[in-house]
Amino acid sequence: MLEYDFEQSLGYWTALTSHAYRRTLDAELNRQNITIRQWEVLALLSLNGEQNQVQLADQLCIEPPTLAGVIKRMERDGWLERTCCQEDRRKNNIRPTPKAEALWQQMVDCCRKIRAQATAGMTEEEINQYISLCQRVIKNMNANVGFSLRNCSSSQSVPKASDPKMQELES
Repeated sequence: MLEYDFEQSLGYWTALTSHAYRRTLDAELNRQNITIRQWEVLALLSLNGEQNQVQLADQLCIEPPTLAGVIKRMERDGWLERTCCQEDRRKNNIRPTPKAEALWQQMVDCCRKIRAQATAGMTEEEINQYISLCQRVIKNMNANVGFSLRNCSSSQSVPKASDPKMQELES
C-alpha cells in the first residue's frame, strides 16, 4: 500500500489551500465573465508592470504558446495592447488598456471578497503570521532550486506582505 504522512506534509496542505482558493476565486470571477487566467495576466502586469509574452508565460509557469490565445482574446476585447519594446525592437511589450483598468476594480473586489471568506475567524495577527510563514517557506524553497513566486526560472526576492501591490493581490 502507498503510504505517506499527508497530514504533516506542508506540500499537501499548501496544494489543498491553493486549489480551494483558486476554485473559489475562479467561480467568483466567472460571475463577472472574467477567467482566472485573465486575472492572472492582469495581476502580473499590475505587480510587475509592462512585459512581453515570454516574461508573462514564465511567471505563470506555462509555455508562451499556451498564453498566446489568452492574450489574443484580451487584446481583441480591448483589455491589452502591444507596444514596441525599447530594449529589443523584435519584441512587443504587453500592457493593460484603460478598459482593463476599469475591469480591474471588479477583479480586486472579487479578490477582497474571497480574502474575507478565506480569513473568516482569523485575527489580523494570525493572517500576518500566515503570510510570514508562507514567505519563509518560499524563501527556503528559492534557496534550494532558484524558483521565485514572481518568476519560475530565476531567483528573485520574495514579495513582502507590506508591498502595496502584494496587499492588493494577496487574495
